[in-house]
Amino acid sequence: MGSIFSPKMPAPPAPPAPAPEPPSFEDEERERLAKEKMDKIRRSRKGRSSTIVTGPLGVEEEPTTQKKTLLGS
Repeated sequence: MGSIFSPKMPAPPAPPAPAPEPPSFEDEERERLAKEKMDKIRRSRKGRSSTIVTGPLGVEEEPTTQKKTLLGS
């Protein structure tokens, strides 16, 4: 009996649109950037070890650098 005065039910909302597919993390640009980063780390890791002239047993040979004297010999 109350159907004349009762409001109509609203239509249900439309279902949400499907979400876009996330970008791939395995693309060529990302691999190239990772490789460049690792190359830079390897180059900077060199440090002072390249300046060490002696071997693990110490000085094994005579130094080849000699300073000149005032007499020129």
